[in-house]
Amino acid sequence: MRIARFSIDGNVAFGAVEGEGTPESGDLVLDIIKGIPYADFELSGVKVPLNKVRLLPPVLPSKVVAIGRNYAEHAKELGNEVPEIPVAFFKPSTSVIGPGDSIAYPSFSSELHHEAELAVVIGRMCREVPKERVKDVIFGYTAANDVTARDVQQREKQWARAKGFDTSCPLGPWVETDLDPSDLTIQCTVNGEQRQLGRTSDMVRSVADLVAHVSEAMTLLPGDVILTGTPAGVGPLNVGDEVAVTIEGIGTLTNKVIKRG
Repeated sequence: MRIARFSIDGNVAFGAVEGEGTPESGDLVLDIIKGIPYADFELSGVKVPLNKVRLLPPVLPSKVVAIGRNYAEHAKELGNEVPEIPVAFFKPSTSVIGPGDSIAYPSFSSELHHEAELAVVIGRMCREVPKERVKDVIFGYTAANDVTARDVQQREKQWARAKGFDTSCPLGPWVETDLDPSDLTIQCTVNGEQRQLGRTSDMVRSVADLVAHVSEAMTLLPGDVILTGTPAGVGPLNVGDEVAVTIEGIGTLTNKVIKRG
């Protein structure tokens, strides 16, 4: 099931996406969910065309935990080795934006990069989850763009500013709850030109490995997000660019880069 979060007439709700097509096609409708979708829920039967609403970030995470250098070719292209232990960092909740929202080019950087990623959405409060039970705590998956101020990342020892600035974590367009993440195509285009093309089967560590690793250290809450790393092909974004992340079985997340006001 595809679960979207949206606003209409000033109200925010979740809905199940029905039909086939793109968000702009007019072929999709939302069946509004009663309450929130992390527990058992009911569909209201009240349906609205998806192209008549504003899609929001599909979740509002208390934290986004991202994993660096989880694709060997990406680590290599930046001159890094694959780490023996997963490299984890945070992107704050204020970095999260939704499909169609603008990425604001940070004033303190001159080298902004795209990083297409599969995002794992947690569905229940959990801690110290064994690998064999990880599937029980996952709500679903969505597309993400770990937008990075590469020059800042390279000159600062911590990645907080380089990867945590406002608008640096687009998520969407919705959460797919029924998906096998083990071998999916990940693609990123900029202005229609392909930049990244990889498969989740190339990840050094699997989704189960990553959720188990992160949950050893911290409690994960419903709606929290784990970013699983990016394949090779990262590159520059400029003001005016339209960047799109497409993940097989999920859909396409599109955002435009604007000058920070």
